[in-house]
Amino acid sequence: MQLLKYIGRRILLMIPTVFIMSFIVFFIIQLPPGDFISGYIARMSAQGEIFTPEMITEMRTNYGLDKPWYVQYFVWIRGIILRGDFGYSFSYYRPVWSVIMDRLGLTVAVSLITMLFTYLVSLPIGIYSANHQYSPGDYLFTFIGFIGMAVPNFLLAIVLMYLAYSWSGVAYIGLFSREMLQNGIHLYNFPEFLRRLILPIIVIGTSGTCGIIRTVRAQMLDEQSKQYTLTARAKGVSERKITYKYCLRAALNPVVSGLAGSLSGIFTGSTITAIVMNLAIQGPVLYTALTTQDMYLAGTILLVQAFLIVLGTLLSDIILGILDPKIRVEQTKEA
Repeated sequence: MQLLKYIGRRILLMIPTVFIMSFIVFFIIQLPPGDFISGYIARMSAQGEIFTPEMITEMRTNYGLDKPWYVQYFVWIRGIILRGDFGYSFSYYRPVWSVIMDRLGLTVAVSLITMLFTYLVSLPIGIYSANHQYSPGDYLFTFIGFIGMAVPNFLLAIVLMYLAYSWSGVAYIGLFSREMLQNGIHLYNFPEFLRRLILPIIVIGTSGTCGIIRTVRAQMLDEQSKQYTLTARAKGVSERKITYKYCLRAALNPVVSGLAGSLSGIFTGSTITAIVMNLAIQGPVLYTALTTQDMYLAGTILLVQAFLIVLGTLLSDIILGILDPKIRVEQTKEA
């Protein structure tokens, strides 16, 4: 009951938090000089188009850009609350939510598979490195971890795409081949789609995997040197039980704390990597919206990200309370 009160209070705090974050996001989007119409006129003028002041004024009025930014914000947020209308995308010429839904399924699929890859690879390696400190395997994984954290994802993407092309003769750019774009994904070409998923998952998941390996290893080594672990070992408790019941449970705390960022990443994926690898996910859409000052599309994507960060923080707090009795006691006192 105490935990339910704590969760209820956190959910109530989420509502004003998301609104404040949406206001800040919309304000920051409006900071660069000009607006969508200014960029559009500059591009068309470079191609020889001529715009009169009356035409520019009419365009701004039609797009609602003649009003102050805070009025535009309240019109946008009122539409979201009352009608579930997230506005109109100026650069895609259709409602914002339909633009987002076009790539949402693929974005979520790629991101969830990447998260699964990250945790399935990093946790066993982190445990092995901690239990075999200074062994050749530990040195190898430590070296790979440093390389993975130091090399930018987009550079790793270029290197892997070059190697894949050198070995197979196939340019794995994008998730769909030309045949898939023409005929769609079917049972006979589904293995090709899975092969094209391998490089993005490795590239996007590498930095997160290496970070978790380093975190789990450090936390496991710290727990193994504590008094309760030494006492359990002296009493004859098996190393397996000490590792998985005591040390790993405590080592997962910082991993779970990063759930908020991981949950937010599900919605957009890795923007720069997606552009380099020509992935049809949400990241490039956000980049286009920001560069063209398509404020409603950019604002909606960032608003959903903000909501996912707040939701991920709540979920991580709940999971931490389950994993760590001390945190659970503190939550109960707060409630």
